[in-house]
Amino acid sequence: MANSASGMAVNDECKLKFLELKAKRNHRFIVFKIDEKIQQVTVEKVGSPEETYDDFTACMPPDECRYAVFDFDFTTDENCQKSKIFFIAWSPDTSRVRSKMLYASSKDRFKRELDGIQVELQATDPSEMSIDIIKGRAL
Repeated sequence: MANSASGMAVNDECKLKFLELKAKRNHRFIVFKIDEKIQQVTVEKVGSPEETYDDFTACMPPDECRYAVFDFDFTTDENCQKSKIFFIAWSPDTSRVRSKMLYASSKDRFKRELDGIQVELQATDPSEMSIDIIKGRAL
């Protein structure tokens, strides 16, 4: 099941943790990384439900690419509690060109493995994934 564009496999743990986040809501976020040695997307960090968006953004390395999923809870203007699952492709300008290309070419296939993503966000610096942008995209 390797991606024809990049040859990247997806570790089963990625799908399992995502299902737990989506169905059981026992994670706030998941950070994924590509392990270039084994050509596989793996889980790097899982955030507990108590963790905040700030805890999540603090997990993003300043000069390395990552994929991430964040379960964002919010209240609508009609005072309804809702949640949306965000897929964030983190690709900072300071990361290696090879790494950016690898993450870009593997993103769509990886995203297809995670059924239930509602909003996608591409970010190259922290301002592009600020809480205000997340709120704006969620509503």
